[in-house]
Amino acid sequence: MAQWTSAVGTAQLARLITSQQERPAVPGARKAPAYRSLADGIRLLVLEGRVPVAARLPAERELAVALSLSRTTVAAAYEALRTEGFLESRRGAGSWTSVPAGNPLPARGLEPLPPESLGSMIDLGCAALPAPEPWLTKAVQGALEELPPYAHTHGDYPAGLPALRRMLADRYTERGIPTMPEQIMVTTGAMGAIDAICSLFAGRGERIAVESPSYANILQLMRAAGVRLVPVAMGAGLSGWDMDVWRQVLRDSAPRLAYVVADFHNPTGALASEEQRRAMVEAARSAGTVLIADETMAELRLDPEPAMPRPVCSFDPAGSTVVTVGSASKAFWAGMRIGWVRAAPDVIRSLVAARAYADLGTPVLEQLAVNWLMRTGGWEEAVGLRRAQARENRDALVAAVRRELPDWEFDVPAGGLTLWARAGGLSGSRLAEVGERVGVRVPSGPRFGVDGAFEGYVRLPFTVGGPVADEAAARLAAAARLVGTGAGGGAEPPRTFVA
Repeated sequence: MAQWTSAVGTAQLARLITSQQERPAVPGARKAPAYRSLADGIRLLVLEGRVPVAARLPAERELAVALSLSRTTVAAAYEALRTEGFLESRRGAGSWTSVPAGNPLPARGLEPLPPESLGSMIDLGCAALPAPEPWLTKAVQGALEELPPYAHTHGDYPAGLPALRRMLADRYTERGIPTMPEQIMVTTGAMGAIDAICSLFAGRGERIAVESPSYANILQLMRAAGVRLVPVAMGAGLSGWDMDVWRQVLRDSAPRLAYVVADFHNPTGALASEEQRRAMVEAARSAGTVLIADETMAELRLDPEPAMPRPVCSFDPAGSTVVTVGSASKAFWAGMRIGWVRAAPDVIRSLVAARAYADLGTPVLEQLAVNWLMRTGGWEEAVGLRRAQARENRDALVAAVRRELPDWEFDVPAGGLTLWARAGGLSGSRLAEVGERVGVRVPSGPRFGVDGAFEGYVRLPFTVGGPVADEAAARLAAAARLVGTGAGGGAEPPRTFVA
């Protein structure tokens, strides 16, 4: 009986492998034999989760033709992978990916590092900061005081607590976008909101246009839903969105949905101008595409300039094109799993009706805590602390990376939580692998692309500062030296680091 549970097509695997090789050669680097390069490439794809475990690989002859290699080279690569525990084979059943005994299964998203690993590993994988105390404690205490009346009910509020829906609607109205509570649904984080929107609007096989690069966890959520991702290239640096490209993609592909992060884009940090936002809404309306505007980073402006443009939904007064998603997770704390959707009332009714077959509702206590923060002014105080911490971390990380890795290229964003860095001609996938061996965890660029794009990039979040930022950059520089000389396999284990 075959042990594989999925299959990777020949063309797909060839694209992923080729993308790893499309980067400038590093001076002084040793050139590995072709079979070794192929084996290493497949191993990295498995370790990063871009090729699933227990996925059937193409036959040797098919992959050899697709990559313009000899069958002997592919056979040698497969044999090396079998020896290392990354491939299993059975006559008549083919070959499928695996991981060696004792290795953790790779994740396809950007899951947080387990707390027990934090002593020896600096985690730059997850763009989330500790809670802005004392406001978390105050919010929970305030919520507990307001809980008793709700405890006498069934506790299921599929659209969200009426008080929080009203509060969120009023906050949009204060931003110049008249909003009724009937236009708000409270969700379990922004991921829960986007999952519900995709389920409502885009069935399996439907097209969704996404920025390229885009947020890795959302891309994986959409892949798991069986949709077809249509990448739309971002402009160079922080220039953001090329509206001619967007118009062409929306016109030619007619996607059911488009997903954008116009406010301090994850991962690049770009901020869309008002002109870009207006043009994006007009292009989506013309194509009949529903535009998901992810505002999870909108409150994290770190510099006074540029001024914040109006929200994307302000250019859709009828509410027929834009569905807005917000969240407390980035602006306040990732452990506060409260998100929300702002949309036309009929869309909210449909989302609420569908929720009966999903999670029924969002935890009452956490909704009360967010409502308490927003009602008392604690939200503004807490977000101010979050901005100050993120700004300090950003400046420390930028200085450390410029000192330790002067050939890395990046633009410093005016807000958000992430830095998008071109890694001096090195493979982001190999940096991620070797980085874990020297004690720094960093996500590679291809996690943020479709079909292997951005191999030469890594994402660096503003989650560490001071001496930890210095140490993180030093460890990245050590990983870069090992990757650049082809000596990554002999990396020293990380030492324990206490800030």
